Amino acid sequence: MKNMKNLFYRLFTSLVAIFLVQAVSAQTVDWKMEAGEIEDGRCRVVLTAQIPDGYHMYDLGPYVGGPTATSILFTVEGGETEGELKALTESHKAYDDIFMMDIGTYETQAEFEQWIRLEGESARLTAQLEWQICNDTGCIPGDDELSITLGQAEEIAPAPSEEVAAATKDAAGGGSLWSLIIEAILWGFAALLTPCVFPMVPMTVSYFLKGEGGVTMGRIRAALYGFFIVALYTVPIAAIILITRLVGGDAVTADIFNWLATHWLPNVIFFLVFMVFAASFFGAFEITMPSWMVNKSDSKADTKGLGGIFFLALTLVLVSFSCTGPIVGSVLIKSTAGEFWTPILTMLAFSIAFALPFTIFAFFPSMLKNLPKSGGWLNSVKVVIGFIEVALGLKFLSVADQVYHWGILDREIYLAIWIVVFTLLGFYLLGKLKFAHDSEVKFISVTRLSLAIVVFSFVVYLIPGMWGAPLKGLSGYLPPLSSQDFVLGGEGSAAPAATSSTAQQGRKYSDVLHLPHGLEGFFDLKEAEAYAKEVGKPIFLDFTGHGCVNCREMEMRVWSDPRVLEILKNDYVICALYADDKMNVDESEWVTTDTGKVLKQLGKINSYYALKTYGVNAQPYYVLQGQDGKPLVDPRGYNLDVEAFIAFLQAGIEAYNK
Repeated sequence: MKNMKNLFYRLFTSLVAIFLVQAVSAQTVDWKMEAGEIEDGRCRVVLTAQIPDGYHMYDLGPYVGGPTATSILFTVEGGETEGELKALTESHKAYDDIFMMDIGTYETQAEFEQWIRLEGESARLTAQLEWQICNDTGCIPGDDELSITLGQAEEIAPAPSEEVAAATKDAAGGGSLWSLIIEAILWGFAALLTPCVFPMVPMTVSYFLKGEGGVTMGRIRAALYGFFIVALYTVPIAAIILITRLVGGDAVTADIFNWLATHWLPNVIFFLVFMVFAASFFGAFEITMPSWMVNKSDSKADTKGLGGIFFLALTLVLVSFSCTGPIVGSVLIKSTAGEFWTPILTMLAFSIAFALPFTIFAFFPSMLKNLPKSGGWLNSVKVVIGFIEVALGLKFLSVADQVYHWGILDREIYLAIWIVVFTLLGFYLLGKLKFAHDSEVKFISVTRLSLAIVVFSFVVYLIPGMWGAPLKGLSGYLPPLSSQDFVLGGEGSAAPAATSSTAQQGRKYSDVLHLPHGLEGFFDLKEAEAYAKEVGKPIFLDFTGHGCVNCREMEMRVWSDPRVLEILKNDYVICALYADDKMNVDESEWVTTDTGKVLKQLGKINSYYALKTYGVNAQPYYVLQGQDGKPLVDPRGYNLDVEAFIAFLQAGIEAYNK
């Protein structure tokens, strides 16, 4: 068990390292490939590398036994390279004592030239890039692939209009942001009831009130103490986000959040972290921050002035980490699908709720008399949170399972685990289960009985879901109904209905992607546009995602309304574009971005289309598209108002028929 003591700390630091590597590697070298006009069947192509400040990139070399030289390999469909690759930027040559050879490096920018001989009027050029950049502290390798069409202009999606850009802000969803903030506040208050934090409230408040300067100065110092707690939780998160945005721009920040929210690696790591925390809360072992870190902070807490107050706050954050860590992780990860400010605001809300009692009790010390005494009930709170951690941790594994189509955590398996977990929680509240650090329960209090009734009622609510009940209240947390193998009556599941229709068969990606409520539709926009033109209907374009909680809530709470379903079935051609699917598409479907980067995954292609066309990277996002490919009315985002959604659909039909 001793080896487990700092397990989470290691996992946490590894995750931070992964996060920072993603942030750095996403913007190490920005490559751009441009082609000139064709003259006498020849075309001049120039590649430009923008190198980050403080780094140098090695030239073309080669260096046998030396550093990694820059490598550019061309593949030409419909032509061939003519002559050798030429460096237009002169590298800085110097003798390297480590490699014992002359080595050339570039700083800031480097340009390279290659001539291409075309066999016909056009050709497709692909460049495979490898490089390495270094500074005084280390080196970062990199690779990329750029493609460009020579001899004809590539089709580029139109830039979003001002109206669409304005609607994008609404799509991010004021309602969803407020729900995240409220949830963060509730978690902040819940963290106070953990054994790591609750006993420190009266102790720290008493410390400030007994300090020098009397009651007034004690209250001021207590307020500063609360301020530093808020800063210690919020500033590091804000700093990471700001750095990635300033260095790499909005796209890099969005890519990092998308990677955290949808890639299998962070989701599996978060799942394991939550399970480790749950085991710790059950009493299997104790998770603590490294003792040297806590002791060093605590030793400086006796310092007078602001420094002492800061280190006292830092000590609280470090000591309470074993209880607040999973809560903080849950708050942050849930908010990563939002905009730039969402994680910062949710963490600010959490930390304010967490720090508020320290200030309130300092201003009104008589309230301390009404606080319950520390005791076995605190460990019970910790165990209850452990059960909740098991349930919440499954969400991360479920996201990876859906995005990568593993098929290991279908809806009925997910529900079965939840039913067992919350049933055990109910028995624990009734005193039928006991863990290592629990006190003896001689009788059941009214509070525990009330909580047990709530938990068992929740279990009863879950059970019909095993036979296909929609469970609308949990739609954002559960896998989609289409992943369930058995649905009583065969009506609720989207999968059987989607695959049984002759019209649905043969449509792209319909073997792994499905629409809810038995709706039929498309998962490729070109197919949907062709069919919509054939039947004379507008397109209901649904930008969605496997890991999108708000998308599932919209589908189960709004789409499920009989009036909405009737309109979607009869009056629209539905096209769902998943922005986080990791499926690789055929080479003919690859998309090249404006910077020359080749997108090969379905989710990246759909996400790029949404950002390029409508200026949005949040889901859900609904567009009613006419025959000309333009929105019929202002697009719409997350909003659970059924009547407003019906009005939105009807407005699109009216605009289409004009």
